[in-house]
Amino acid sequence: MTRDGSFKHTLKIIPRNCYIVTDTTWRPDLKQYDGPKFRALSAALRDDARRGVLAPGTRLPAVRELAWQLGVTPGTVARAYQIAAADGVIESHVGRGSYVARSKARLGPLQPLVVTGPHENLDGLIDMRSPQLPDVGQGEDIASAATKAVGQMGRELLNYPTLTQDRPCRQAILEWLSSRDLGPCGADDIALTHGGQNALSLALQICLTGDRPKVLVEALAYPGIRHAARLCRGEVVPVEMDNQGMLPDALDRATRQSGARVVCVMPSAQNPTVARMGFDRRAEIVRVARYHDLQMIEDDCFAGPPQRMQLGGPMMKPMPVPALRALAPERGWHVASLSKTISAGLRLGAIVCPAGMGDSGRLAAQHSYFGLSPLVTATVTELLGSGAADRIGTDVQKVIDDRVAASADILRTTDLVWQPGVPFMWLRLPLGWRASTFARAAEAEGVLVRSADEFAPVAQSVPGVPNAVRLAINCGVERARLEKGLQVLARLYHAPPGDLPV
Repeated sequence: MTRDGSFKHTLKIIPRNCYIVTDTTWRPDLKQYDGPKFRALSAALRDDARRGVLAPGTRLPAVRELAWQLGVTPGTVARAYQIAAADGVIESHVGRGSYVARSKARLGPLQPLVVTGPHENLDGLIDMRSPQLPDVGQGEDIASAATKAVGQMGRELLNYPTLTQDRPCRQAILEWLSSRDLGPCGADDIALTHGGQNALSLALQICLTGDRPKVLVEALAYPGIRHAARLCRGEVVPVEMDNQGMLPDALDRATRQSGARVVCVMPSAQNPTVARMGFDRRAEIVRVARYHDLQMIEDDCFAGPPQRMQLGGPMMKPMPVPALRALAPERGWHVASLSKTISAGLRLGAIVCPAGMGDSGRLAAQHSYFGLSPLVTATVTELLGSGAADRIGTDVQKVIDDRVAASADILRTTDLVWQPGVPFMWLRLPLGWRASTFARAAEAEGVLVRSADEFAPVAQSVPGVPNAVRLAINCGVERARLEKGLQVLARLYHAPPGDLPV
């Protein structure tokens, strides 16, 4: 870079009349951006590309080079590049580096839901950004069930699945969900999906109408809800929360102001805050939904064991709390998935539709993706019917419970919210820490966590975003390494910088 701020570079002509700028130095000022540094860096990339500071075809510094120049970790730069690539701002080519993309409109999703896989190199970092199931031998059980299912199949493998062909699987799913109080329902009230995320998208496709429909969501919510709404051309509207989740009065107010007709909630284990709604709160949410004729999409994929609950204090055994669908079967869409208890890779979820709406759910699934493959539904039917799924679920729950309890013990002197069986925790930070600063400090010491602002709706101002981080229980990491990472977080928690405005 020259003294006048311009770039010094060389040009090389490549096919399709695209000019690539090589040997370019780019050092953005991240202080003008709020939030985690990886988001600040991705925003700087976007802004400089739009302003023309980085021309199309500009070659960006290598990850480690830019990390050294900015004084951040390579993981921070890699995550920023990954977000910028997902946004269409840059293009990365193996062996050639990353370049500013040629100007073009970006269509479709903007961010990946899965950032890294279990076998990807994170330079030794302990990844606590997303939950991961333990390996309890479910791979062998799934393979055995698939082999048996294939041996029993014939011509159905040659044709598109029909609307009734997956009924045995729906019946098996209904029995698997029998410990939850869903109200009156049968196999014909269920539509099968490619996991919980697909179930959210499908329910929104059915419920949303108009050009820019509004979707009411908790003020801090799982980003997948936002992405699903965006795919349906929807706009999310945040609703204030407390320690039980969405506030009924705030829901009433937001509905009146926005004209929304759909609300998405996670009443059993709110992601990321681990809030759990009691019966009275659920009844109030239903009352508001009925008054405004709202459709309720209830994401229950992270529902913990129904027989016990703990919120950072002594063990409690509350009465079973009915699902929102049980309280309002005429408007409740209950989303469930095998991903959090058996296998994320199996990709099977379900919607328990409102009473009498099962046909609509299955028709929407057929119009969207022709239903699930008979190979998948037959495999899951065998897995659930043979008892293998129960064994897997029990073994998975034991590992998660063990790690959650160990994590809570290590962080016992902090302000931690957690539930047994729920593979993430909400760590509320003391004065002196900002969530984004804490996340950067943790990353510098080898631990990746998510700050609260990552769960706030994009492009909207949410007042009072809590000063907290979410810690996911990654059962793919050895227990000793996970505990080491938690000890780092406990030490950082009690040693805030102290010089930050609050």
